[in-house]
Amino acid sequence: MTAIAADVCAVWARVLVTTALLLSAPAVPAADTPRDAGADRAEARFARVLQGMTSGKLPAALEEMDRLAERYPNWRLAHLVHGDLLLARTAPIAGFGNTTNATGERLEDLRAEALARLRSLRDPPPADRIPRYLLQFDSSQNSAIVVDASRSRVYVYENAEGTPRLMQDFYSTLGKNGVDKLREGDRKTPLGVYHVTARIPGSKLPDLYGWGALPISYPNEWDRMSGRSGYGIWLHGVPSDTYARAPRASDGCIALANTDIAELAKRVRVGVTPVIIADQIEWTTPGARRDEREAFMADLEAWRLDWESLDAGRYLAHYARRFRSTGMDIAAWSVYKRRVNTSKRWIKVSLDNVSLIRGPGREALMVVTFDQDYRSSNLDQRTRKRQYWIMEDGRWRIAHEAPVTAAGFALPESFPRQRVSFVQGGR
Repeated sequence: MTAIAADVCAVWARVLVTTALLLSAPAVPAADTPRDAGADRAEARFARVLQGMTSGKLPAALEEMDRLAERYPNWRLAHLVHGDLLLARTAPIAGFGNTTNATGERLEDLRAEALARLRSLRDPPPADRIPRYLLQFDSSQNSAIVVDASRSRVYVYENAEGTPRLMQDFYSTLGKNGVDKLREGDRKTPLGVYHVTARIPGSKLPDLYGWGALPISYPNEWDRMSGRSGYGIWLHGVPSDTYARAPRASDGCIALANTDIAELAKRVRVGVTPVIIADQIEWTTPGARRDEREAFMADLEAWRLDWESLDAGRYLAHYARRFRSTGMDIAAWSVYKRRVNTSKRWIKVSLDNVSLIRGPGREALMVVTFDQDYRSSNLDQRTRKRQYWIMEDGRWRIAHEAPVTAAGFALPESFPRQRVSFVQGGR
């Protein structure tokens, strides 16, 4: 290795990632794995450049970087590395981004992006684990989206005959102030279980949103019960003059490269696809997933049977003290249900297409959605229902339930007000 090549490698090893990470971590996953269906993906090519640099193969790294910079002319990180590689052929480099006039803050943004991307490539999800949250798909859900905020990563899991299988993953940008959104204007990304509620083409949006947007259902019923406010959280693209943004740069939305969100959108069904946003994904084994699912489904079945029994005491024992629904607390709900039962001679309830998602975070929460076929001596009704179960006194109890209604979408808090009517006209 030449002295100049050694210099550029040393600088990048120091200011971008640790030498141990670059030299001792496993190689980038092979292109035949599902998550690398794009062996030509920008990240995989970027990793090859860094590998070439750290192994002293500067000419090969520069050649790959030439192609990468040409293919993605708006990717600022790629051009920064390209510039350093070109400079390294003729002169020592003093640090990260020698050929750019970017500010120190901008360089830190690019460094953070590089770290997030490389970390994902070097440390992929464990092959024998799945996110704990995906306990059961319903028959209409062909995929689920899981966001790991700590890694600035969006994972797409396919419903492979009931088993989650990782298909794709993408770098993403989240809120400037991190996660766990609490109130309007806090510039944080929410944590929880949501669903895609709409699909908005980029032609109906300002250039800031690039390809377009997939709004999600924040705040959901649980957020509102927990006192969380704000609105307009979207998965969306980036401006046309940008390939990617820094890991923490949005006002709370989740932003992806335009090519990535276009790919993601192919697997999304409006009103059906769940989006789970976690601070850090909790992984589980297929066996543990099965055990947790079966244990909870036994509780759900007990609730169904106790409802059919017309024994109001047994039925109401499944409801939490903090229960809220359609304007009723647990006291009002109890009075209402006891009154209803007096008018019934019999009740039959069946549940189909059950989706079961465990909420992320420290609080034990189950989000259960199902088709409910209710028949009684004086009423027949079929409803799509969603319940939020919490752990209370050592057992699962229902904290909220209501029919699932068609959700619209709200504009992001920072959306240009002069464009509101234009977007709403295309809903």
